[in-house]
Amino acid sequence: MAIKIEMPKLSDTMEEGVIASWNVKEGDEVSAGDIIAEVETDKATMEVEAFDEGTVLKILVDEGDAVPLGGLMAVLGEEGEDISDILESAGSADSGSSEEKAEPKESASEEKEEKSGSGEATLTSPKSESSSSDSTGEHGRILASPLARKMAEDKGIDLSQVDGSGPNGRIVKADIEDFKETAAPAAAPAQSFESLESKEIKVSQMRKAIARRLSESKFTNPHFYETIDIDMKAAMAARKSMNDANDIKISFNDIVVKACSIALTRHPYVNSSWNDDVIKQHGDVHVAVAVAIEEGLMTPVIRHSDKKGLSQISSETRELAGLARERKLQPEQMEGSTFTISNLGMFGIEEFTAIINPPNACILAVGAIRDVPVVENGEVVPGKRMKVTLSSDHRIVDGAKAAEFLNTVRNLLENPLSMLL
Repeated sequence: MAIKIEMPKLSDTMEEGVIASWNVKEGDEVSAGDIIAEVETDKATMEVEAFDEGTVLKILVDEGDAVPLGGLMAVLGEEGEDISDILESAGSADSGSSEEKAEPKESASEEKEEKSGSGEATLTSPKSESSSSDSTGEHGRILASPLARKMAEDKGIDLSQVDGSGPNGRIVKADIEDFKETAAPAAAPAQSFESLESKEIKVSQMRKAIARRLSESKFTNPHFYETIDIDMKAAMAARKSMNDANDIKISFNDIVVKACSIALTRHPYVNSSWNDDVIKQHGDVHVAVAVAIEEGLMTPVIRHSDKKGLSQISSETRELAGLARERKLQPEQMEGSTFTISNLGMFGIEEFTAIINPPNACILAVGAIRDVPVVENGEVVPGKRMKVTLSSDHRIVDGAKAAEFLNTVRNLLENPLSMLL
């Protein structure tokens, strides 16, 4: 009996997934537990495994295509089994419906040409002509995934000249990339010039989630900002002593995480969330640390950070940041934060404001440590200063409460030995 492989829910906020890669092809035998595909969600790239054994009878979605939750991705069964009823119900028999859905606005003249059975390939590209390749459908229409079609348009490639390697001879991303290698050299300068003028980048699932969540946060939560300047000389001296005595190296960000974690236990209103008719003050302290990656921003969580030493915080932060950059973080490693820290000091940014990471009440933006002249005991001396800015949700935290929290953080960083008490 044929088995449908449908898009699973791989994170709590996932609405659709993009096929990052297929690890199988039609005709392959798979067993329960085999990883058949990798799917890009709004948080990470996750593996999809088969729960049954059988032969891959049909792959209905190309790499780079988005599939809604529960959408049909592939069909397993016995070799030679009739699955036409499944394909028909999925709207993908013969030419594949995903391509037609991607182009719902075909002109009336194009529809007329297809119905007349003229056999000519009709494309939006002015260079498209009739094709004799296997990528041409029964109405003379060239079969190509939306991603492949877009890549071909950007590169000026005539799809009628491309041999498709996908299901039913469909042209996929790899075919366009391979074709580029054999493209005529004379056309290269013109295409290069066109690509320099403008470029469209497909929005990743992560970027969609960032846009949705932070837009909601910025325009729903009433933000206000408070900045404080901290003397970091004592923290710098303490960090040097700890790093000289230990194999695990402590960063300034680790020290900030520890200071904030202790401060959160003393100011529970900052360690809170807004839940419409109630404010939830969290019993535990779970600090998220923003990590920049090529596709966007990820926020792995250091759980119970108030109860952990600097060495453990350092080890966990390095491990989670590495997983984030490799897109291997699991959803549970990014969920449940009660406070967030965003540090741009390593980029030389002295001061900035950050958008609250929902459902947190606050986020701390950490700037670079600056060499500045300061006045001590009536004399101008060299100083090491660092600005931090707290973004707060005014529904939960008032200005005075935010200031009290910042003063506690400053006192802890200016007297780092107090964090050991």
